[in-house]
Amino acid sequence: MLYSFRPQGTCSKEMHVELNEQGIIESLKVVAGCSGNLQGIGALVKGMSAQEAIDRLKGIRCGMRSTSCPDQLARGLEAILAEMNK
Repeated sequence: MLYSFRPQGTCSKEMHVELNEQGIIESLKVVAGCSGNLQGIGALVKGMSAQEAIDRLKGIRCGMRSTSCPDQLARGLEAILAEMNK
């Protein structure tokens, strides 16, 4: 299923993540932000469980910001998993 959310405090404006029924990331597309880096993150998380991505990415900062695109992806995935488990 495809989920979309708007990250907060980053250059990216929107994230679209596709998860299968087992919570495995099928794809990630990010609107705006650092294109090469975000394509790289998308390639790395493809095939990874959402929970593993959360564990690896949550808390990463971008410069002096308190968050980053990877951190916002982790937070978005947490919200998706919470919704899936209702």
